[in-house]
Amino acid sequence: MNTNPKTRISVHIRRSSAYLTSAALCLIVAMSAPPAFTQEQEATAGDRASVDLTVYNQNLSLIREERSVSLSRGLNTVVVPDIPATIDGTSLHFRSLLDPAGVRILEQNYQYDLVSQAKLLEKYLGKEIEFVRLNEETKREYTVRGTLLSAGFGGRGGVVAEINGKIEMDPAGRMVLPSLPEGLILKPRLRWMVDNSKAGKHDIELSYLAGGLSWSSDYVALLSEKDDKLDITGWVTLVNNSGTAFPNAGLKLVAGDVNVVQDAMRSDMRMMKGVAAMETGVPQFQQSELFEYKLYTLQRKTDLNPNETKQIELVSGRDVAAQKMFIYDGVADQWRYWWNNPSYRNQKSFGQQSNTKVGTYVTFMNDKKSGLGIPLPKGKVRVYKLDSDGKEQFVGEDRIDHTPKDEEIRLYLGNAFDIVGERAQTDFKSYASGKLVEETITIKVRNHKDEKATVQVYEHPWRWNQWEITMKSTDFEKVDQSTIRFPVTIPADGEVTVTYTIRYSW
Repeated sequence: MNTNPKTRISVHIRRSSAYLTSAALCLIVAMSAPPAFTQEQEATAGDRASVDLTVYNQNLSLIREERSVSLSRGLNTVVVPDIPATIDGTSLHFRSLLDPAGVRILEQNYQYDLVSQAKLLEKYLGKEIEFVRLNEETKREYTVRGTLLSAGFGGRGGVVAEINGKIEMDPAGRMVLPSLPEGLILKPRLRWMVDNSKAGKHDIELSYLAGGLSWSSDYVALLSEKDDKLDITGWVTLVNNSGTAFPNAGLKLVAGDVNVVQDAMRSDMRMMKGVAAMETGVPQFQQSELFEYKLYTLQRKTDLNPNETKQIELVSGRDVAAQKMFIYDGVADQWRYWWNNPSYRNQKSFGQQSNTKVGTYVTFMNDKKSGLGIPLPKGKVRVYKLDSDGKEQFVGEDRIDHTPKDEEIRLYLGNAFDIVGERAQTDFKSYASGKLVEETITIKVRNHKDEKATVQVYEHPWRWNQWEITMKSTDFEKVDQSTIRFPVTIPADGEVTVTYTIRYSW
């Protein structure tokens, strides 16, 4: 052992110098290495501070939310609860209102593995669970333990368990699980990995597309006694099958044919039956333009609960000028199957078909003069009329397409009871080796009413696009290349006959 004081001092100095050199090297390495992320923190976004919905009439909605969340500097795990089960995760847009450039999402997970009997049993396969049984003699419950071997079909029947060393199929008793397995959640949610450069409370804004929220238009009209006026009310019907509530939400509706790529949405969107709910009061929508579509903004907040159908008044018109009209189309739409088909050009038997029904229509203008004059979204129109006792009776319904202002709306309500049509081909000739055909059509319309009736008789020159009327008993109007119209007025308990000859050439 070296006891020389000088030697001991020298060794101590050399060791201290080595320690200092090592510490310096570590400091240099630490300063030159890239900075590492701090330890990941977990936070849960708060409830929605505000929510605005833009709902399209194509089972699609845009949802915009504002929430708040406390973030640490560096990596954070953020859970966003109460997300619709029908969200399209690829459509999410996120922004921090406090520091837009300093907060970004590195990874996003949409978690929708919800609790159900099938899911619970699946998680406990191969594990021990309890079966609570009833002793029939003592009427007291007791518990046996067993290992779950099969959950059966969807957790309903077919359960297999090993109990006391034996295999039991559909074992008796009520199954009891010790706890909720990891990975199962009660409601769908988003889970983000967020990189943040500024610690503190952040107000965040997120928007996304989701299915299960949809709207449609329905209209109710009441005809006057003389069928010359109507009162009409348009309703917006909102259906929330998204699985999430939206209390105190701003609401906008988009009407129009918006192109949507169908496979972009989740294929497992849940459709659930809604429960009807009627909004009371006098709601008001303000209509504006959005690209080539129409936007309707509700001028107040509203609540949309899960599995709910809500109706809100959209438009209302009183004493709208209307007209009842009768149309007889003896061939109806059958001619479309033969139109311009060379196989049927000179076949006599085609075109002899006759429909006897005379359609009843109500028409009105969507203009300010009529008390309307706003773009009407497509939807179903139900028409009522007061009977002799002053009670409302349903008289028919029809669908309308998106209708701009200053356009006519025509509703087909059914067929007239007391007006009958009859159509017959009374002559047919073929000339020039079948390249010229003439046929004569006779149409009879009988009116069994106690008052006169005006009927529009429609015909369709369908054999070829080169045609001319060579003889007519009544003036006609050419509606288009394949439609002509004969307006006729039939006296009470009377009959009118329309005859014309048409020549085709090719």
